[in-house]
Amino acid sequence: MPGDSTGNFNLLHRTCKLVVLLCFLHISVTVVFYVRSLDIRFAFVQNQQSHNTSTQPNRDRSTALPPRTEPKQADPKKEVAGLQESAAPQAEKKLEKCPETSPLLVGPLRVEFNIPVSLEQIKKDNPSVRPGGRFRPADCEALQKVAIIIPFRKRDEHLKFWLHYLHPVLQRQQLDYGVYVINQEGDATFNRAKLLNVGYAEALKDYDYGCFVFSDVDLIPMDDRNTYRCFSQPRHLSVSMDKFGFRLPYNQYFGGVSSMSQEHFLKINGFPNNYWGWGGEDDDIYNRLASKGMSISRPSGDVGKCRMIRHDRDKKNEPNPQRFDRIAHTRETMHKDGINSLTYRVVSAEKFDLFTKISVDVGKP
Repeated sequence: MPGDSTGNFNLLHRTCKLVVLLCFLHISVTVVFYVRSLDIRFAFVQNQQSHNTSTQPNRDRSTALPPRTEPKQADPKKEVAGLQESAAPQAEKKLEKCPETSPLLVGPLRVEFNIPVSLEQIKKDNPSVRPGGRFRPADCEALQKVAIIIPFRKRDEHLKFWLHYLHPVLQRQQLDYGVYVINQEGDATFNRAKLLNVGYAEALKDYDYGCFVFSDVDLIPMDDRNTYRCFSQPRHLSVSMDKFGFRLPYNQYFGGVSSMSQEHFLKINGFPNNYWGWGGEDDDIYNRLASKGMSISRPSGDVGKCRMIRHDRDKKNEPNPQRFDRIAHTRETMHKDGINSLTYRVVSAEKFDLFTKISVDVGKP
């Protein structure tokens, strides 16, 4: 019996030791796997962090939201400057100069006065004309800036025909032009030359014109090759009028329609202011030009043809009885009677769709 108990104890003791050993082995294996898993997770985290660090700048540039700031008040000056800068490349693109002879000209024109015209229809037919009767070519830079000056009083029907025919002609001639109707207020005797001086002075307040065309309201060119611009010498444009059988009445004739550069105009001190009534002022102007060594240039008789709108002589525009005496003394009077002695009062200035109308008080004889 004692031997059996001793044997059982030994068996139990070995069994316990085996169990303890197995437990220890299990714990050891568990600890090893746990430590290895920690190493793997730590390496994974490090790898992710290094990846995030290397890609962070690109992600910030593309997706990160900017820090929130309080809104600022817009600065109008800076906005305008920004618009100007953005428009600068377009402004730098300059148009080429228009050709010396416009390719749009058609030559001889049919001119009739038997069908009435309206300002509304003329405006529809000339959509490119801006308020004040202003126009400039859209596809090239005009060679000259031209002010068309019309002395005027109570000639509204004639003015409609003038606008009807001349606006298309002047546009085809590729001019940068404006039309100025200088209306003499009141019932005093008409003074054509003084109104032309007023037109010169008022047009320059509006734009930097370098050329001036002085035109009666009742004269219409019959050929658009007769360009309403300035030349190296003062230009007589209404060369052959139907009134004179399409012939020049005399070589010194400078009436109807003419053009001068600003240099020409100032060289002769503009036009005389003391010719009240019909006649004489165009001969005085010719004398002024001749005294300064200038000659008259003209287009050919065919190109310079024009028609006059028939009408009775205006009241308060009777022939000037003093004209011959004044013409004889042009050289003596021209330096003190002209643009340097011009006086007038503007009564009103209005910009209509097809022309600028300036009404003035030019005084009395």
